[in-house]
Amino acid sequence: MDLETVLGMTAGFCTTIGLVPQVWRIARTRHVRAISARSYGLTTVGLGLWFGYGLAIDSLPVILYNGISCLLAGSIVAMKLHFGRTNHLSGNH
Repeated sequence: MDLETVLGMTAGFCTTIGLVPQVWRIARTRHVRAISARSYGLTTVGLGLWFGYGLAIDSLPVILYNGISCLLAGSIVAMKLHFGRTNHLSGNH
């Protein structure tokens, strides 16, 4: 593996793993009040575009980590919409 790929894989891992604690916390606590759906929605779109760019340039680190990050950020948006609605309806603000 060349240096550029190692750097890309390392950077992608660090960036992607940073989303895991937020996903885990929301899934565990179902507290989403402080989460911005717009912010994570825009992030998800951007990550999807980076994923597409990675496919266009055939870059494994860009494809792999932006694909995973897009799924993680998208799951945050989905949980925000689901748990936010559930919490609102049950009176748990």
